Amino acid sequence: MRALFVGAAAVVVLLPASAALADPSLTQIQSQIDQKNNEVEKVIEAYNLIGEQLKDTQAKLDALKIKMQPLQSKVDAASDNVNKIAYQAYRSGNTLRTASVLLNAGSTNDFMDQLATLDQISKTQQADIAKYNDAKKPFDAEKANLDKLLATQNAQKTDLETKRTKIEGDLKTLQDLRNKAKAKGAKESGANDSGTPPPAVKGAAGKAVSYAYAQLGDPYGYGDAGPNSFDCSGLTMMAWRQAGVTLPHNAAQQWSKVKHISKGSLAPGDLVFANGLGHVAIYVGPGKVIHAPHTGTVVKLVSIGDIGSIYGYGRP
Repeated sequence: MRALFVGAAAVVVLLPASAALADPSLTQIQSQIDQKNNEVEKVIEAYNLIGEQLKDTQAKLDALKIKMQPLQSKVDAASDNVNKIAYQAYRSGNTLRTASVLLNAGSTNDFMDQLATLDQISKTQQADIAKYNDAKKPFDAEKANLDKLLATQNAQKTDLETKRTKIEGDLKTLQDLRNKAKAKGAKESGANDSGTPPPAVKGAAGKAVSYAYAQLGDPYGYGDAGPNSFDCSGLTMMAWRQAGVTLPHNAAQQWSKVKHISKGSLAPGDLVFANGLGHVAIYVGPGKVIHAPHTGTVVKLVSIGDIGSIYGYGRP
């Protein structure tokens, strides 16, 4: 009876494994590739976002330290004076010193006056310290909040780096799937298969478009913004930097910085956002964009409909 049970169990285990040996169709492979690339890009953009937030928090901390410095200097100076006064009082209270003072006629009152003076100075300094510390309290509270935020953001960055490590392992599987797709006849489009020449665009947009064209064929790089590899928001950020426009290294943050426009208003240099703000490309017209797709590919010129589900359009 036990032997029959074991045999049945073996059949249950082996059947799925045998079924798994069947090669997926080209359509299934491409679907898995697209799904994995979407997952990868979301993590990449989240990583870029936390990097931008960390820079902002650190900048606020640095600015706060500059604001706090004058008050901190006053607290330190007053504390130093109190310490000196305490030391002088201690020395004046030395047994031998006290005996010597008392042996001199009329010196007792002088000694008491000296202690009273020291005590008054000490109280004044203590009052100053309390006043300066009260003035510092709002700054101290703000610094504590920023320190806590910085720690949280660093923890999030570490978590994303862990996910990145896992993704890099997953990407080997992704590359194997791509190779299998190619073996079945799939064709990986090149950087500019159409041979479309760069358009003549004037002004700031022209500088951004020219830069994007110059990067065609450069490899995709997770979190990169040039000079030799790019991710999607790194490419658009650097393209517009050539025109003196500062954009964050994150698609969602770029969306928050640009003027939102309609598809009918698109002009070369505008940005096209896709996949729920998980991807961004630069429009070069007519109907074409340049973008950094995903790991294993290069910066490409493609039709606007090839970058995924369109979220919206923006003009820096």
